[in-house]
Amino acid sequence: MSGMVLIVFVVLVVISIPIASSMAITSFLPWLADSSFAAGPVYLIRSIASGLDSVPYLAIPMFILSGTIMSKGAISEKLFDFISYFIGKKRAGLPCAVIITCLFFGALSGSATATVAAVGSMTIPVLVALNYDKVFATALVAVAGGLGVIIPPSIPMIVYATVAGVSVGDMFIAGIIPGILIAVCLMLYTYYYCWKHGEDKERINEVVDKIRAKGFGKLLRESFWALLTPVIILGSIYGGLATPTEAAVISVFYSLIVSLFIYKSLKPKDLIHIFKESVEYCLPALFILATAAAFARVLAILQMPQNLGIWIGSTFGTKMTLLIAINIFLLFLGMVMDTTPAIVIVAPILAPIVTSMGVNAVHFGIIVIVNLAIGFVTPPIGTNLFVASSVSGVEVLAIAKKAIPFLLFFLVALILITYIPALSLLLL
Repeated sequence: MSGMVLIVFVVLVVISIPIASSMAITSFLPWLADSSFAAGPVYLIRSIASGLDSVPYLAIPMFILSGTIMSKGAISEKLFDFISYFIGKKRAGLPCAVIITCLFFGALSGSATATVAAVGSMTIPVLVALNYDKVFATALVAVAGGLGVIIPPSIPMIVYATVAGVSVGDMFIAGIIPGILIAVCLMLYTYYYCWKHGEDKERINEVVDKIRAKGFGKLLRESFWALLTPVIILGSIYGGLATPTEAAVISVFYSLIVSLFIYKSLKPKDLIHIFKESVEYCLPALFILATAAAFARVLAILQMPQNLGIWIGSTFGTKMTLLIAINIFLLFLGMVMDTTPAIVIVAPILAPIVTSMGVNAVHFGIIVIVNLAIGFVTPPIGTNLFVASSVSGVEVLAIAKKAIPFLLFFLVALILITYIPALSLLLL
């Protein structure tokens, strides 16, 4: 029975049936094959209905909404100008400023695609105007956008924490050092690329001089509210003033106030489109989470996690070989499946197995999310590739090829994160 369920699920995914529908269909198969099976239609429908009955899940639509507001509200532009003021004239300064902007914007939106859309739409034209290769600039944003799910707050971290039974706050704290490490690795390659291919220093100096001509005081006043955003969101969580869900609601109101009344980059009439766009992002993710709850219960009844655990334990005898195998599996999974369904499917199965071998559940969550973040820039799913392509007009395959060196440095960071648990757990 277990084999049949897995085969049908894989076939449905391969023939491009949506993930949520594939899980829902597969969940009913054991009952159709055997009417005495414990998970009948009523049980499954109740499981789907109760799949979203989780307070942490309320943070997901709120962070998506706040990220959409920020992406439309010129907040990424303020961050980029502020960072460029300090490092713009250094070698690879402006491309590195793009990476740091992605790092900051990830701490505002919790979404990789929102980070690519917001930062890419503003910075790619700037880099192209400065004679940087357009494909390089687009690949840079596409890969750096993955920081949006690693640096807290992160929507995939909320999903993992909920399905794996760990603290959302702990996941957020654990993502800080890995996110910075990955950003540093990406900047190292960016520096090498600019050293090898050269830069148009004359044009770069003109742009940076215009930014500096505003004066530090004025620039700080313009950027202050954007820079304050992650302090308010993360500070309220780590300071014990708000739960992650409450902080998500705070981020919505804060981004609205800043965009409407301080920067005045949005008008009330723009909100209808923003709300509509946010709902379009939210509904697929929430439907996946709902059907995944029923699918997980069916797998539990079939004792699939226990059987898989026995097989993995007998095949991979040490923690090191187990983590190597899981990393390879997750990298492949990230190529063919989006982050949310991948987490809700594999986390409940793999987390108990790795923790039984001495791997901290929070550390494992960071490993999972970093692996799947690489999937944002790998075909055929690679959502960051498609978003970056729509922003820049560059073909997806061209972006993917140019992104390969960035991904190699991303992989170096993944190896360090996997085998040095302190990088994830030091701040806990």
